[in-house]
Amino acid sequence: MGSQFLARLPMGADLLEAITDEFRSRSIGNGSFTLIGAATKAVIGFYDPVNRQYHFKEFDGAYEIVACMGNISEKDGEIFAHAHILISDENLQCIGGHLGPGTRIFASELYGTVAPGHIMKREYDDATGLMLWARS
Repeated sequence: MGSQFLARLPMGADLLEAITDEFRSRSIGNGSFTLIGAATKAVIGFYDPVNRQYHFKEFDGAYEIVACMGNISEKDGEIFAHAHILISDENLQCIGGHLGPGTRIFASELYGTVAPGHIMKREYDDATGLMLWARS
């Protein structure tokens, strides 16, 4: 297996699930990725550190995926994708934040990279209220 791979993600699929499936199908539990493409719906979030919760907004319609990047690690014993996304509307206005479930792919090309070393595992961090990589 090479240290990088390319994949075309399926039209209509949930973007976060499709990314995770590509790494899972290759048994890669430690990596990073970037992708570009287009979406028919985007779900983007912002983490409120005071209330310790994500606030998500849905954007229906045609959007360019200007950039999407993230990492792959393990959470609760499963391969887990964490990503941020930047989309652009027909007026070329950009919106970005945490990629949430429910973003629908129109077209997407993924570039994945295998990270060397031990698999990073996520654990609850009391200081932030987030599931972050465990300190080694």
